[in-house]
Amino acid sequence: MGIAWLDGTRRPSAGRVLAVVSVLPALVVAGWLLAALPLLLAGWYRPVPALVLGAVVIGALCWFALRRPLKAVEGTGQATARQVGAVVAVAVGSGVFNAIMHSEQLIVRRDPATYAQYAIWLAGHGSLPIPAQAEAFGGADPALMFESVGFYDVDGSVVPQFMPGPPLLFAAGDWLGGLLLTPAVLGALAVLTLAGVVGRLVGGRWAPVAALAFAVSLPILYTSRTTFSEIPSLILLFGGLALVHDALSRGSIQRRGGALAGLVFGLAVLVRIDGLRDVLPVLAFAGTLIAWRRLGRPQGALGPPLLLGLAVGAGLGLLAAYVLARPYLSYLSRSVNPLLLICAAVLVLTMAGTLAAPRLARIRLPRWLPDVGAVLVVLVMVGLAVRPWLQTVRRVATTEEDKLTAAFIEQSQKIDRLPVDGTRLYSELSLHWVSWYVGVPVIVLATIAAAVLVRGLLRNGSPAEWLLPLAVIGWTTVTTLLRPEITPDQPWAARRLVPVVIPGLILLAVWGLEWVRGRAILRGYGRWIAAAGTVLILVPPVITSIGTAFTQVERGERAAVEAMCAKIPPNASVLIVERVTGNRFTQLVRGMCGRPAAQVRAVTGDTADEADVRRMIARVRATGRVPVVLAAEAAQVAAYGPKTQVMALVTPQDERALVDAPNGTWTLRIDVWMAVG
Repeated sequence: MGIAWLDGTRRPSAGRVLAVVSVLPALVVAGWLLAALPLLLAGWYRPVPALVLGAVVIGALCWFALRRPLKAVEGTGQATARQVGAVVAVAVGSGVFNAIMHSEQLIVRRDPATYAQYAIWLAGHGSLPIPAQAEAFGGADPALMFESVGFYDVDGSVVPQFMPGPPLLFAAGDWLGGLLLTPAVLGALAVLTLAGVVGRLVGGRWAPVAALAFAVSLPILYTSRTTFSEIPSLILLFGGLALVHDALSRGSIQRRGGALAGLVFGLAVLVRIDGLRDVLPVLAFAGTLIAWRRLGRPQGALGPPLLLGLAVGAGLGLLAAYVLARPYLSYLSRSVNPLLLICAAVLVLTMAGTLAAPRLARIRLPRWLPDVGAVLVVLVMVGLAVRPWLQTVRRVATTEEDKLTAAFIEQSQKIDRLPVDGTRLYSELSLHWVSWYVGVPVIVLATIAAAVLVRGLLRNGSPAEWLLPLAVIGWTTVTTLLRPEITPDQPWAARRLVPVVIPGLILLAVWGLEWVRGRAILRGYGRWIAAAGTVLILVPPVITSIGTAFTQVERGERAAVEAMCAKIPPNASVLIVERVTGNRFTQLVRGMCGRPAAQVRAVTGDTADEADVRRMIARVRATGRVPVVLAAEAAQVAAYGPKTQVMALVTPQDERALVDAPNGTWTLRIDVWMAVG
């Protein structure tokens, strides 16, 4: 049996086409991760087995999801065909535009290059951990450091930071010759995914508007041009919402669809450890469905398979975190440990609520509760809006990482001519960040929509299809805005808004606009509401994005890196004697240049002691290899042999705005000098 979108005809309706193509991205991403993770754990993540197994698993997931007809996205006739065509055009245009404007962040300064180097290693070697190759330096030595930014030294091997999900996807792109273009492809798939959810929950007429508002938002452009984890997470989370909706909307409850939806949701943990927080509402929703099952409601049949799928997907993510990213979990322990406790509390409460379902069903909610719920939604958003006048969020640096962050913030404050205070986190501005990137009209419409939906759900349980989407969007939006937990410079901090906040608010905003339009039509003045509302949704993000949308950042890095690698002797052991150069290039030299690399520890300051460097040069020579010394300045390598500048990169980099939206770029200069000992 093939994909059942024909529904008895040889030509599928446009609405059914959108229903299918909008869940395919989540199925492809989930299928690839399911195939790739076991291969990586076994050390066999190679092109042939990965492509074969990936094709089988993706095909199986598509068969399970699409073997019976999906409910068509609302819309009829030629109008719906135009809507679907517009959505596809926005997605393709987004992918092409971001591919043209893609970044080349390969030199490790922040997370994108860490993900890129992680992916490059997986693409070339297919296994973890990364060998430190201490023997190439005459064995381990107290002066040698094999770790660098984003890569931990664990028992003589190197372990990458972050969850392995995104690098597994980016490595596949590297095999196909497009590592740096993969984010643009994923960004285009994210546009399709969000449009599908909008079509299901709001209607086909609003899918193109939401797709375009999403695609032009600066954080989406930003994370679709370089190797971040947020876009794959978005695809899984919103793909899961679409799959749950489909499983509940067919003629009969689809248990297989529920299990698949839970699996897709759970795999968000394999992409980002924050995925644990994002899928907590799914756990509670599965418990609610199980409770409904005890009360005889047919939708309750979806609860057990949804919970099972969620447990399997999240379990795979936690297994990968424990086996492949344990140092990263230790680094995030201040956030991860409370999150695990919250997960345990939600699980206990869900179990208790399920067991007590018959008694709870007899409780009559107060008549005033729906109105109070709607008012609370508005008050939460108002509170977030006025927060900058009521609170200044600070954190006193206690760890080395905190001290580096504080120094970074102070440097940015000096450049932006702000009061210098490294304890400032600027988290109180989080809703203002959202207003920069999607506009105040979207926030207002989304707030109206959330208030109306909460009121309806508390009053009569309608519209029931909104229960899970509203829970996911509301929970993640509020928790993210309260504690973004990220260095606050823009556009960097905007990535926190990508997986749920921005697409969720756009989804709610178009529902709110349709709600307003419907009431205006009843009063006889709704003719222009849709057009005016569309303009209000689209114009503000365009105005913010236009300042940087056509600017390419960090271009030229690939050519600069390849030129540097070509100048390093093939049998070299690379000693990096300056701290910043070591942080940026240790894994790059190891992974892209294919040479053993290590930093020589600096006892004081940023440059290693000359005696330690000469001793390590002698040890390298004793192995029969060529000692190569790298640093940022000619004077730092001159003592060890004839000096050569192997990199002189000048390229635009992202701005570091702290109190307003970014509207330009800064200049990045990177110099590397080499001496052959």
